[in-house]
Amino acid sequence: MQDNLITSAQNPKIKKLAALQQKSSERRSEHLFVVEGRRELQHCIDAGFQIDTVFFCPSILEGTDGMAIVEQLPSGVRTFEVSAEVYNKIAYRGGTEGIVAEVRTKAISLADLSDEPNPLYVVLESVEKPGNLGAILRSADAAKADAVIVCDPLTDLYNPNLIRSSVGAIFTVPCVACSSEECIEFLKSRGVRILTAQLQDSELYYDTDMKCGTAIVMGTESTGLTDQWRQAADAHIRIPMLGQLDSLNVSVSAAILLFEAVRQRN
Repeated sequence: MQDNLITSAQNPKIKKLAALQQKSSERRSEHLFVVEGRRELQHCIDAGFQIDTVFFCPSILEGTDGMAIVEQLPSGVRTFEVSAEVYNKIAYRGGTEGIVAEVRTKAISLADLSDEPNPLYVVLESVEKPGNLGAILRSADAAKADAVIVCDPLTDLYNPNLIRSSVGAIFTVPCVACSSEECIEFLKSRGVRILTAQLQDSELYYDTDMKCGTAIVMGTESTGLTDQWRQAADAHIRIPMLGQLDSLNVSVSAAILLFEAVRQRN
């Protein structure tokens, strides 16, 4: 085990890990991303992602019975014990979990999505903030949505902030990146009703049928949806705004609309 003990943050393996955490270009070129935390790593394993390398700090893990996940890792996974000092340098969350892993990326395409009847999708156009996407994934998991489709993404789907804010939902809900053109063609081909969230020329969301196959489409908080989506829509929906502001955080809006679909379907 001593050969697998890392006590310096200057170790090449630790430097590579830091680069994967910090640079999307490194994640793309290496086809790897970083997962921190026992719960998130377990969701990752359950979803069939290939774990490449695990770094763990026994003094942190043992106090939470966390060593079990190290002992139960799939065969072939490389493991390295790190000192508490090294772990505190690589931990994204301030050293509270005790385990960090490098994981192989896995591309999911529109063709991979299930063709079950009456699916429920969340579609996001040009989402910018990883934290918002992570929160939407959590709501999608809670509402048992069939997928989150990110069109023309402006954020890396394996950004550490996204993984952290999703609390592992990035692994429990299929998340597809594609162009808006590809997504519209896919939804039309499967007979999925496109509902765009917008203030103009719209009806109240709870007056709109969401029991059929439904895609709830949302744009950025700053500019909203492009005309491409507005024109492709089967209906435009809005959440009533009773105060002085005219917008909600996109993740809050997504949760409201998702659970209206849940209400109608149950």
